[in-house]
Amino acid sequence: MDTRQFIQEHLHDDVRELALKYSNAKVDMALALRQIEARQLLQKKVPSWSDNEALLFPVHLSIEQCSSEATALYKASLLQGDSFADLTGGLGVDCHFISQNFLHSDYVELNPELCALAEHNFSELRAERNTPPTIYNESAETYLSHCEHKDCLFLDPARRDQHGRKTVSIADCTPNVLEIQEALLQKARRVMVKLSPMLDISKALKELCHVSEVHVVAVANECKELLFIMEPGFEGSPVFICVNLQTEQPPMRFTQEEENKSVSRLASEVQRFLYEPNVALMKGGCYKLLTQRYQVQKLHRNSHLYTSEQLIPDFPGRIFAVEGWAPYNKKIKQTLLAGIEKASIASRNFPLSVAELRKTLKIADGDEVFLFATTVGGEQKVIISARKARKFGK
Repeated sequence: MDTRQFIQEHLHDDVRELALKYSNAKVDMALALRQIEARQLLQKKVPSWSDNEALLFPVHLSIEQCSSEATALYKASLLQGDSFADLTGGLGVDCHFISQNFLHSDYVELNPELCALAEHNFSELRAERNTPPTIYNESAETYLSHCEHKDCLFLDPARRDQHGRKTVSIADCTPNVLEIQEALLQKARRVMVKLSPMLDISKALKELCHVSEVHVVAVANECKELLFIMEPGFEGSPVFICVNLQTEQPPMRFTQEEENKSVSRLASEVQRFLYEPNVALMKGGCYKLLTQRYQVQKLHRNSHLYTSEQLIPDFPGRIFAVEGWAPYNKKIKQTLLAGIEKASIASRNFPLSVAELRKTLKIADGDEVFLFATTVGGEQKVIISARKARKFGK
């Protein structure tokens, strides 16, 4: 049995058990176990690569840090032209998908093992592209010092320090984009920088130059990436694009000026439907503008929950049918919450945390009933009981 056959026959087995059971097998066990573990990790993240028997994968960390296929395809939809370079190549997922929109692409990576794997994988994926990316085993800074002008450059700086601890701020990432952004803008007409979803967007906009677009990218309502697109000479207000991939929710485009100038339409009471914006909108800071773009009203200036009497099916977020609501007091367990033993609880602009509410109300976790503890007009603290409007999607 050769190594590739062993990998295919044990793709779904426990790697630790395999290591013990087949320690004397006549296969390259170290390689086989690494490939099996990698394919298991990539099954949901990059399924088209996981299913390709010819591809080879590195250690766990590079797989953990790579983009998903969904987010890589989204980035690819934003970039096109003749020449492109990925200055932080890594596993090569972003480079693979983005480069298909370009005549010539470069993959730049300091780690020689990743370069060798990328060269092999790009060659195996060649049928899906015109020309495989050219491999450069060097730093982003070195590459910038000698490369020709490109249509687009892409960077996904490593968000770990020298001790392996996760970092968030731009200055703590490698390479430090703040130190090389002038060189980046001199070498390309469009630069895309992928940064941590935990990053403060306002702070980043003060540090980065000539940002024309900010993309807040969520997948199935989990915020995954912040993408900052920089263009030489751009001095206007960046457009925010908030997207929630793998849902049917429409993307939302706006500027901070639009949001700042908007006046929230406030509700006098909780109505038949309740809306919770998706996480991309929440991260992007789109709150007041939602009441202008959609026929909904905000429950409170600071609650970020919305309501309407008529269903708004295309609202970009979760939609709930309200079953009842009441002021939060000692009697609420016997009135609104009578008979409710399990529920999903959310605390929005409310003095108690979810953990404190569960302890006080003696309600276990569940996924049928949804309880929102929040503040409405007149600073009244209330609890809203609702169920998901399932047929209207996530």
